[in-house]
Amino acid sequence: MQTRAMQATIRFGLGPPTQAPILLVPEVWLRAQNTAEKKTRFPPDLPDSAEGLRRLRDQRRMKLQGDPLVGPLFQADAMAQMAQALASDQPFRERLVWFWANHFTVSLRQGGTRATIGPYVREAIRPHVTGRFSDMLLAVMRHPAMLMYLDNASSIGPDSPAAQAARRHGQARGLNENLARECLELHTLSPAAGYTQQDVTAFAAILTGWTVDLRADPPGFAFRAAAHQPGDKQVMGRIFPPGEEGGIQALRWLADHPATHRHLAVRLATHFIADTPPPAAIQAIAAALRDSGGDLGAAAVAVVARPEAWHTESWRTGAGHAGTKLRMPWQYALAALRALDPPPTDDPHRSPARLLMGAMAQLGQPLWNAPLPNGWSDRAADWSAPSDMIARADWAYGLAGRDIAAGADPLDIAHASLGPVLRPATLAALSHAASRRDALTLLFTAPEFQRL
Repeated sequence: MQTRAMQATIRFGLGPPTQAPILLVPEVWLRAQNTAEKKTRFPPDLPDSAEGLRRLRDQRRMKLQGDPLVGPLFQADAMAQMAQALASDQPFRERLVWFWANHFTVSLRQGGTRATIGPYVREAIRPHVTGRFSDMLLAVMRHPAMLMYLDNASSIGPDSPAAQAARRHGQARGLNENLARECLELHTLSPAAGYTQQDVTAFAAILTGWTVDLRADPPGFAFRAAAHQPGDKQVMGRIFPPGEEGGIQALRWLADHPATHRHLAVRLATHFIADTPPPAAIQAIAAALRDSGGDLGAAAVAVVARPEAWHTESWRTGAGHAGTKLRMPWQYALAALRALDPPPTDDPHRSPARLLMGAMAQLGQPLWNAPLPNGWSDRAADWSAPSDMIARADWAYGLAGRDIAAGADPLDIAHASLGPVLRPATLAALSHAASRRDALTLLFTAPEFQRL
């Protein structure tokens, strides 16, 4: 595989499997994934968010300990999404799914999200990765997982009928600004837009009444008018009407704001191009969003079109060029497993999907478990401490000794997974390794294997 084709599968994808396709025009292959029919391999009976909420409701009603109803649903969804990443033949699209799921982080650390976090990715993120950002934003903000994670389900307008009734009973109920603040700071404008605390409070008032109804059939998002703060609200000089429609208008306005386009461009360029992305790349991606009305497919094409992402020589040598990226733990483990291309197994405890999920936890990036709403960093400095590198070496050695690596030829895998990027020094080390296990460990810990 030529260098540019290898770049396409690594820099923009998930790493090539052993039997990688020959990419005659890599840019065409990448762009085609934005328009081709989505190919997913999820089991047809995988439960949706409504089923997750039913199980959560029943679990709470029966006061069951240990997640006996929700836990199996979560595990099934996690394994299905791991398997999708391992087997995807649309790796650029899959990378975009993981990117946007991280941008709109929902974490298991808060809010009883275990019941809905898998469906959240399938329902609010995957359908929109090459669609309109405004549609993704609205789907995210109305999804039970996000409403529960950032506590908006319990946010009540201080002058609403629900708040007045609570005060009559001696209860203090009011605004929760978490979702509004993170939406402005992380999901859309960023602080560079110059919004104020007053704007955050007003936006939180706009979102009052956006809640989760566990008693409905099916349970899910609901607009509770009695909890909504009455009257018009003003955010950054723009007036929005009361009711659910005011929230929809506000989100669509935020989605199309120039500051949002720039913020998204910075995030995309940082993820795919460089930890400190060139201003020209940011401007080009922001312009693509502006000119297309927030089309994320157009933004992805703009990323691929940037020459900074295709600096062949610096990418090959990693000679300190700004274009060199380090694989995050999930990307690193996924690339190693895809390189081994293990066959399916009937044992769920030994499946590649289970290995991937375990690797993410071992390497410090457990699935859907980011510590804060800003998600996981994709900058090298946050994943390259000596302890991080030792953890990767330990995991690689363990992987190389597993059954799925039995019979694997390290040199064949090296050429298939790195091709022209494979350094002579690494090739020599593999050739002189004392065992196949040692050779695979050397391959998976080689600098060029850990880069994007």
